[in-house]
Amino acid sequence: MKYIFLNILLLTVLVSTSCSKTVQRHKPNIVLINIDDMGWRDLGYMGSEYYETPNIDSLARLGMSFTNGYAAAANCAPSRACLMTGMWTPRHGIYTVASSERGASKHRKLIPTKNTTTLANKHGIIPEILNRNGYMTCHAGKWHLSEDPLKYGFNLNIGGGPNGYPKSYYPPYKNVTIEGAKDQYLTDLIMENALKFVDTVRQPFFLNYAPYAVHTPISPVNHLLQKYTTKPGWNGQDNPEYATMVENLDRNIGLLITKLKERKLFNNTLIIFTSDNGGLYGITKQHPLRAGKGSYYEGGIREPFFFVMKDRIRANSKNNIPITNIDIFPTILEYAGIERGKLKLDGIGLAPILEEQIDILDRPLYWHFPIYLQAYNVHDNENRDSLFRTRPGSVVRYKEWKLHYYFENDEVELYNLAEDIGERNNLAQKKPAKTEEMLNYIKNWWNETHAPIPKTVNLEYQE
Repeated sequence: MKYIFLNILLLTVLVSTSCSKTVQRHKPNIVLINIDDMGWRDLGYMGSEYYETPNIDSLARLGMSFTNGYAAAANCAPSRACLMTGMWTPRHGIYTVASSERGASKHRKLIPTKNTTTLANKHGIIPEILNRNGYMTCHAGKWHLSEDPLKYGFNLNIGGGPNGYPKSYYPPYKNVTIEGAKDQYLTDLIMENALKFVDTVRQPFFLNYAPYAVHTPISPVNHLLQKYTTKPGWNGQDNPEYATMVENLDRNIGLLITKLKERKLFNNTLIIFTSDNGGLYGITKQHPLRAGKGSYYEGGIREPFFFVMKDRIRANSKNNIPITNIDIFPTILEYAGIERGKLKLDGIGLAPILEEQIDILDRPLYWHFPIYLQAYNVHDNENRDSLFRTRPGSVVRYKEWKLHYYFENDEVELYNLAEDIGERNNLAQKKPAKTEEMLNYIKNWWNETHAPIPKTVNLEYQE
């Protein structure tokens, strides 16, 4: 029945028409590739000598890549909510996955802010706005923001639901509602159905390709395993099973690009590639960046990030301007020729940067995490303390400077990323004027966004 339903939806795509076919023919297609838990250096073009990603590397060379590209949160759900709404976390209230009371209560000094787990319908999000403006919209893979992406502006849903990860990458997929052939790897199956969508759509489309990979469970693609088992590790990257997942993902993205070219759609398609947060420390490392997923050090929030569109974005171009995934929404609107209207977006449209009309973007970037996130491994981590990947706090980056502020004890850390990308040398006491300047940015931003500040002491806390 699921395949009958899918075929009916695809038939709907085929026969869908617009009131103005001439106008629609010139609207660009939009493909957003948002990988799960892929770290800043988990790709060949970003420097990895262990993972093999020739298709993604080739695609990146066709456009502009950003060395200072960020997610607006350090774990899955809040990052995806920021991307879809174009807003900072205090605007939508999704700060983490599930409960905000993560880790042992006796180790939490403050009562954390209550977390929101479902994205409110009041926010106009990317697929809704595009759908209203003549786009056929397809979600493929991880959704994680509500029960059903079809209620958020998507015409077609391939395997998306409230779950943050698959219980299995091999059938039966358990918590992922999708049917495939015997032993078909989940990432392959999601792409197979995404290709059907691309192959049949007859109007401008938006494809939100968000494969569950490379999130846990780490499930090897068996025929690739031997190659990585015998391959030397590199710079903290040496997990053969994870490497097979990365290569399989790369293969599927190669199939998508091939399909776009076969249908002569590639030249009129804006392609955006990024990841929702940093790589999972202990599985993969992002040296010289510190820590990984869940941390607000660079390893948890800095991502591979590039844009491709033939004749609009110059190939083989690189940019060191700091950007964030809240900039994706307004950038899509620019390329789709859609006015913002009454949308309240915190992000900035990047088209003038992508098309090299301007070469500077003077604004701070912010992160707010008024809750707790426990550590995976107290014996192997690069967190501020071994018990938590993140304690309640806020972070601001402005130009080369980055400040961390922690609510428990009003402590601060200040780093010059141009000189200390690994965030090892805290300059807060040596640079009091700069520390105060950066704190003022955060305080003003709290007021602007009505950011919740945890202040209530947890009576179960034990020093």
